[in-house]
Amino acid sequence: MLTKINLEKILFLDIETVAQQPEFSKLDDNFKKHWEQKASFITRNEETPEEIYNRAGIYAEFGKIVCISVGVIRIENGVKKLHIKSFYNDNEKELLTSFFEMLNQHYNSQDALLCAHNGKEFDFPYIARRGLINGLNIPQILDLAGKKPWEISHLDTLQLWKFGDYKHYTSLSLLTTIFNIPTPKDDIDGSMVNEVYWKDNDLKRIAVYCEKDVVALTQLFLRFRNESLIDQNNIVIPQ
Repeated sequence: MLTKINLEKILFLDIETVAQQPEFSKLDDNFKKHWEQKASFITRNEETPEEIYNRAGIYAEFGKIVCISVGVIRIENGVKKLHIKSFYNDNEKELLTSFFEMLNQHYNSQDALLCAHNGKEFDFPYIARRGLINGLNIPQILDLAGKKPWEISHLDTLQLWKFGDYKHYTSLSLLTTIFNIPTPKDDIDGSMVNEVYWKDNDLKRIAVYCEKDVVALTQLFLRFRNESLIDQNNIVIPQ
């Protein structure tokens, strides 16, 4: 049961990803060929591979991670506080190296857990794949090879909400609305991240957006436990 999980052992996280190049024409010929093959399966309404290249970031083979934001709950004198930190960098290998060092140092025990929304289908495998592509050793908590299902230390709020139902996807935004979780009005959404990165060159703006998703994710998990939300004054985000 969720209520038996030690909240202070959970690392809540969200990632932001973009296409590896600012536009299709910048790809080398091999990647162009492979993207054209991929695009043949995902195009709609006569779209061309060039037109949908801005969606390449959702695929680990064609995208890269530009931000990983994490949150941890600390209970001080009975009061829950949420501490947020972001790893963001144009250099994906440097970003992942720092993130993996944190995981290896603080989330290497059997009772440590990772939590993300749709994390089992997106965040966790994406991070692991990009780690391998960058020649890094995958931290134990992300390495699923040889593990039995009950040995995997991953929580997924989407899967928790499905209760075994596999028919549809429910967004984090919809769930925060359903559970009356206050979220700040954003100047961007997920569909704009690629443009904000490649055209506006505003990585900090992306990190701020990512951090807000981690706050929403954490509050949603508390709702799933029928617990009160963390007060805004007890959310610590370094400036």
